Amino acid sequence: MNQVMENQDLRILAEKMRTIRDRTLAEVGRVVVGMENVTLQFLIALLGGGHVLLEGVPGVAKTTLSKTFARVLGIHYQRIQFTPDLLPSDVTGTYIFDRKTNEFVLRQGPIFCQVLLADEVNRAPAKTQSALLEAMQENQVTIEGTTLPLPQPFMVLATQNPVEQEGVYRLPEAQLDRFLLRVEMGYPGRLNEIALLKIQSQAPQETQQLFTDEMILGIQKQLPQVHGTDALYQYIVDLAEASREHPDVALGASPRASLCLLRCARARALLDGRHYFTHEDVQAIAPAVLSHRLIVRPEAEVEGKRVSDIVRELLETVPVLEVASRSR
Repeated sequence: MNQVMENQDLRILAEKMRTIRDRTLAEVGRVVVGMENVTLQFLIALLGGGHVLLEGVPGVAKTTLSKTFARVLGIHYQRIQFTPDLLPSDVTGTYIFDRKTNEFVLRQGPIFCQVLLADEVNRAPAKTQSALLEAMQENQVTIEGTTLPLPQPFMVLATQNPVEQEGVYRLPEAQLDRFLLRVEMGYPGRLNEIALLKIQSQAPQETQQLFTDEMILGIQKQLPQVHGTDALYQYIVDLAEASREHPDVALGASPRASLCLLRCARARALLDGRHYFTHEDVQAIAPAVLSHRLIVRPEAEVEGKRVSDIVRELLETVPVLEVASRSR
């Protein structure tokens, strides 16, 4: 009986999520045009309880898109501009001496928020970047031996410039693996850029808040109920194993990558109004989940092989055992 009620609640939630998805895309589109796919991946990461690494050349509205998305969420938002001289304590905070009370008191850093925009995260050295690791994995920070929880929900939207740009550091593999998705953001296209010029010629658009923290946490709690067949679980593992055995890959997808792929497939299905996920959901989100977790062998890089090419090969060659059941 309880199982039937849970399934009914999930179906109702799925129907609502499609409407919320469309409204979110519309609200963000009032400020940043042509970024529907990127916004959708933001939503997938939000429901999956993960973080997003947004990559693109300067000037393609990475920061504007992140700020607009945070306003639509309507939860506590902070921004950090990462620079070469930024210290870990500038991110997490530190204890300072209060002369009035003769005690050390905590001055919280900007990481104590619910949506953190880490702008140009790869302009800071590895020591400062590592300040995000515990927060992104454990939803907590440790300051001078004291562990403090972060507000929930907690999400990092980190922008980075391509490593070919001057004055940037390559993110370490351990930190890259903490990001649920890596999203590449290109130029908007001619028509969208014209629309952008028209928007910027008008008064600033006010975005409507569509979420609350309680609402987000409730959706995240129900996400594991989005079901799939055993064949789909096998398909996800087959993709991960194939990446480890690929001749051009030095480091393949870890079990954490498989879990991330499952969470994102479920979130994509829910946003599409379904209480079940299919192999199409897995395939659609796989490039954003796997692209930053695979390391190409140096000799393959010399030959011009890219991670995106390898992910595409995996999706083309790994067989789907069966189509997901669409039981009601």
